[in-house]
Amino acid sequence: MYHFGCSKNLVDTEMCIGIFKKEKFEIVNDPKDAEIIIVNTCGFIESAKQEAINCILEMAEYKKTANCKFLIAMGCLVQRYKKELEKAIPEVDLFLSIDEYENLWEKISKLIKKETKSVNTLDYLDRVVSTGNTTAYLKIAEGCNNRCTYCAIPYIRGPFISRKMEDILEEAKTLAKSGIKELIIIAQDTTKYGIDIYGEPKLAELLEKICKIDGLKWIRFLYAYPESITDELINTVKNNDKICKYFDIPLQHFSNTILKKMNRKSDSKSIKTVIEKIRKEIPDVILRTTMIVGFPGETEEDFFELYEFINETKFEKLGVFKYSKEDGTPAAKMKNQVHYKTKQARYDKIMKMQEKISKIKLEEKIGRTYEAVVDGLSDDNKYICARSYMDIPNEDGTIFIKNNGKINPGSFIKCQITAVRNYDLIGKIIEE
Repeated sequence: MYHFGCSKNLVDTEMCIGIFKKEKFEIVNDPKDAEIIIVNTCGFIESAKQEAINCILEMAEYKKTANCKFLIAMGCLVQRYKKELEKAIPEVDLFLSIDEYENLWEKISKLIKKETKSVNTLDYLDRVVSTGNTTAYLKIAEGCNNRCTYCAIPYIRGPFISRKMEDILEEAKTLAKSGIKELIIIAQDTTKYGIDIYGEPKLAELLEKICKIDGLKWIRFLYAYPESITDELINTVKNNDKICKYFDIPLQHFSNTILKKMNRKSDSKSIKTVIEKIRKEIPDVILRTTMIVGFPGETEEDFFELYEFINETKFEKLGVFKYSKEDGTPAAKMKNQVHYKTKQARYDKIMKMQEKISKIKLEEKIGRTYEAVVDGLSDDNKYICARSYMDIPNEDGTIFIKNNGKINPGSFIKCQITAVRNYDLIGKIIEE
């Protein structure tokens, strides 16, 4: 099974694998050995779509050259373009849109002609965690109500729907009992959790309850929208040792003109206020954000405002997207679309500055000691690859430590930072 896209989509992949495991299928890692190949696609931006399509076409070759009898595609790209894909890629035996997930196994079993009395659906409790024995994602809601003008997520995943707190806690306890130590809580907008079913945001309360679960060591939450970061949430992060002092706040821009065109609910003043408050209340907090350059109508003045804000704020972690014109979104119809060369130049300018900011921020860590989790070894086995509270997997940096042959993946260690390499750190183990 191949997965593309975000961690929320990864959880769907894990639940799908769980169904096959329940039905006594053997899960293989080499497509040459597989009789069934499934590609869970992303349909968020153009580059992600192309990557998923290339994978589907590559997997289709195994129907000619290897054991593959059935090729299945599912996920966000299928949800957006199912009819077009069915015509364009006839090699795929079954396209499953997100709307069909309730009948996923019924459709798959019919395709592969496997008689079954099971009425299997995607189940959080039956998922097969694919992120190792220590770290797992915990999805607390589906969809989005924010309706940012550039984003196709609400059209793909539907409105924001929170899971019941008791169901989330049951899953968290199950994961903890299985040995998971680090939980990464995810949704399109975690800070809106609970509003739809409880009438008010409940993320802070949920975090408090998850902190009480035995066995868990680190708890993180991703995608906290600035307008929904409350004093209660800040205090919850500040006062609970299990919660990593890390806020991922997708800001997207700083110019009020562009924020309004994006239909964002925050403005430059409120953005500055919440950042100042977090940094004041939580020393050593890590702030991560993403920005979009080249949004329709973005002038040199708008870009300069964004550039100066980043230079002044000095985020520990920052990523940049070049605006992608997405079918069906209001922004796709806007006038004054920005030329791709201008987007690239603006992207390069911010990333060049952020590289310098990141180096300064990381050099401040030299000599300090951190607790870190070991994710594995480098490709040449010479280094242990670890992360502190400052880094989320597959997004942020790594602490490279000389391999002493004694440390196993999933272990928590104490390490001292000795040097900086690009966006990563070099460290040494501190013996206790």
